[in-house]
Formats: sequence, structure tokens, C-alpha cells
Amino acid sequence: MSHPLGAALLGLALTMCASGSAADITVTPLEFSDLDGWQDDDHTAAFDVFRNTCVDLKDPDWLSLCAVASQQKDARTFFEVFFKPVLMTDQKDPLFTGYYEPELDGSRTKTAQFSHPLYRTPPEVTPGTPWLTRKEIEDSGTLADRNLEIVWIEDPVDKFFLQIQGSGRIKLPDGDMVRVGYGGKNGHEYRSIGQELIRRQVFQPHQVSAQVIRKWVKDNPVDGRALLHHNDSYVFFREVSEVPAEKGPLGAMNRSITEKRSIAVDPAIVPLGAPVWIEKEGADPMRRLMVAQDTGSAIKGAQRADIFYGTGDEAGRLAGQVRDSGRMIVLLPIQRAFAMLTEPET
Repeated sequence: MSHPLGAALLGLALTMCASGSAADITVTPLEFSDLDGWQDDDHTAAFDVFRNTCVDLKDPDWLSLCAVASQQKDARTFFEVFFKPVLMTDQKDPLFTGYYEPELDGSRTKTAQFSHPLYRTPPEVTPGTPWLTRKEIEDSGTLADRNLEIVWIEDPVDKFFLQIQGSGRIKLPDGDMVRVGYGGKNGHEYRSIGQELIRRQVFQPHQVSAQVIRKWVKDNPVDGRALLHHNDSYVFFREVSEVPAEKGPLGAMNRSITEKRSIAVDPAIVPLGAPVWIEKEGADPMRRLMVAQDTGSAIKGAQRADIFYGTGDEAGRLAGQVRDSGRMIVLLPIQRAFAMLTEPET
């Protein structure tokens, strides 16, 4: 069912300026009947994920909805009565990718096998201010011997991909598990090494995946190291082992995220905590309601989303294959949807 206020918005295509972005965002209100597969989804699963982080939202309209959600039993009715589907687009093509939580072997101390450290954020790094590049950090050894190491892992390529994912679990020799999460970065923009391999004509776009990149770097150690240094961005970690092993890693909202129900978005456009309807195409089409609970350096744009696929090698295999088109529709509180819309420019 659709809310009666929706009729006033249907068919409008208006323009807004997204917070923190200079680009115009085209906003098109939709009805729930416009969402492909909406009626077939497990709305209760998405509802539980939404309630996990809605308690952290501070704006009055979200807080009111969270209070209602705590008493609501019918998940689909809750979303259809209190939210408005809004399609936001910009000049960028829609793109869905996948991410996961790696699970690696490691050690609390440096050994012959485990010699690549995961570092805490050094005190001289200031958020938003560019510091040393990845190449400068690794070539200079400026972080070494400062008691900044959390754990040591075996492979520099695994470390690179762990930095891209932003979190992971490290299994120690005694069987204990250390979970690490995003702790900060060096202030440089993320640069895709996959796109760089395409630019160099090493691979065609359809050939590139995390597994292909990993193999190429390992097969070409000198050129591979230089390729990793193409990405100036460098991520630091923090230990988050207080999160139970059966729960997902912490997302940007500092709450555990959920396999195939949590996505990373551009928070300058999509509010963190908002429900988001996904219509992903590709070899594994996906139609489901998710919740925007995470962010990422490479996740920029109104139709850009990274889907969380879970923990471990199989999740990594699935996530690495995802590079698909489609569309995502944000569910906003009805009054917020009205407030977002302005008169069309003339």
C-alpha cells in the first residue's frame, strides 16, 4: 500500500544540491509499486537490521520512526506507511560492488612467516589533512618500531586488500581471534589499481576482479609492488575484538553490519541508517531491502553502493565478482522527502 501523501510527489523530477557535494542530484519520488520485487522480499530481515542502528540516529524524524519501529510488528507495513521511496541520480553510471570481512592468519609478534604489520593511527596524522602517501610510508619505514603494530600478517597483498575492505579477523597461532576495524587514513584519495591495470591494457574491464588482481601482483612482485603504490591511500586500524565472533564487523555507524543486508554508501548523499532498496543486475541479480550502515573511500555518487557479503574466503569470492549496474532507491521519512524537494530550476 502507498501513503496518501505520495500522490502529491508522484511523477516529479526535481533538483537538489546534495550536502557536501557540488554536483546536482536529480530526485525522483516513486511509489512502492515501482520497486521491482518489493512484495517478494523478506522485509522482517531488513527491519531487524534497520532497528539495530536507528537508535543511533539523532534527527527528530528518524528518532520518531525508531520509536514506532520498536512497537511495530508488521515490517512491510512499517516501511510503506512511514517512508517514501526516492530515486537520486547524478551524472555517474550506477555501480554496485561487493565487500567482505577477510579472515587471515597472523601473529601478535613479528616472525619469519608473519612480517607485515597492521598499524594503529600515528598521533601526527590529522583527519582530513594529507600525510605521507602509501609509497612514502612503506619505503621510509616511518611507522616501524613505534609500538603502533596491532598484529602481523603474512602477505602484503592480503594487507592491501584488508585496507580496502576496512576490517577483518586475524586468527592467531593459539587459535584466538583478533578483529580489526577502520581506525583512520592518511588523507589521500583512493585510486583503483584495477582501473590502473585496465588503463595499462593488462586486462579488459570484464576480466578484472579481486582474485585476478591478487594473482597478478603475486606473479609480478616488482611491478606488483609498484601497482599497489599507485593507490596513495593508506588505512590504519584499531582493535575491535569486543565484537562477538558471530556478529559482523563494525560499520561506519559503529554497529555490527549484516551479510547481504548492509551496504556502504556515499554519506554526503544517502543518510547513514536509511533503508535502501537495491535492484542489482548482473550474473547474480538482487532485489532486496538493505540499510545504509557503512561508507568507503571509493564509494562516491548517488547510485554507488558496496554490498557486504559476509566473512571469510567464500564471501570474498562472491564479493570480488560483483561489478554490476542497476539502481538503488532510498526510503526516506515522508516529511524529510518533502523537505528535500525544491522547485525545478528555470
